Amino acid sequence: MTTMIARHQVPRPDPEGYAEQLGLYLAEEIDDLEESPEMIDLAFGTALQNLRSRCLVDPDAGAVETWEAAINAMQIGSAFFTMTGIGEASVQCRINGRARSLPLIGPRSTADAGTWLNAFWLAVICREQRRMTQLCEIPLERLRSPEGQYDEYIYHWVDTLQTYWLRRPGLVEKLTSTLQASDPSVARIAPRDLLDGLLYPPINLFYHFVRRDEAGFSPALVEALKLHKLYWTSDEDRQARLDGSIALGPLAIACLAYDGRIPIEVESEYLPKHLLQHDWLGEFPT
Repeated sequence: MTTMIARHQVPRPDPEGYAEQLGLYLAEEIDDLEESPEMIDLAFGTALQNLRSRCLVDPDAGAVETWEAAINAMQIGSAFFTMTGIGEASVQCRINGRARSLPLIGPRSTADAGTWLNAFWLAVICREQRRMTQLCEIPLERLRSPEGQYDEYIYHWVDTLQTYWLRRPGLVEKLTSTLQASDPSVARIAPRDLLDGLLYPPINLFYHFVRRDEAGFSPALVEALKLHKLYWTSDEDRQARLDGSIALGPLAIACLAYDGRIPIEVESEYLPKHLLQHDWLGEFPT
């Protein structure tokens, strides 16, 4: 039996107009990257908001503009970590429909584990296996925040995902360390509601996924979406933000499960149908 989780109302006076304007603004930011490559992190933030705004007006992600928004966000997220790495003076990146030569900009504090997770989720959702591999080959120490803004669990979590995708040994032990380090009695930096509502649920989902727990996966996904909704409706300021329009982490883990033929007995606007089922796969060069 399929469980329905309705998305909360995100108050916007003209959501379609806003999405259109945001898309135009993102296109300008992308075109400016060759001259101002240091703005790549801001462009990634805009790209994420563009995807969220498109999903707000297109809940199933059935419109071509929504898939383009997902592709652009994925491409910019991957380019960000390529540009902040070590290598040649410039890198070739395909973004928004054409190849671009973007200079390396060196290490950036914003190229951290939190940003990595968003870039990885997008690569998973777009089924971009080459970019997933490139992201997973980034050394963990490179993703550490110099300001110490994250609990240690996030590095265990990134290590777990990299180990899973690259088929390295020690997955069970690393996932266990992630679960232990994300316990509220251990984590000290992330606020409790953020940890419970947004940060822990993808870890729990992944636990059910790697165990191929078909009976437990969908209930865990329902719980993740309910917690997501609770977090983004806890006050008026949060409810007004676009960030809650989709559940990016749970969506990515659900995509892994869907591709692994684990039944997804949940429907929700937090999980746009055509992104989950990769119905646009292969329609655009990525």
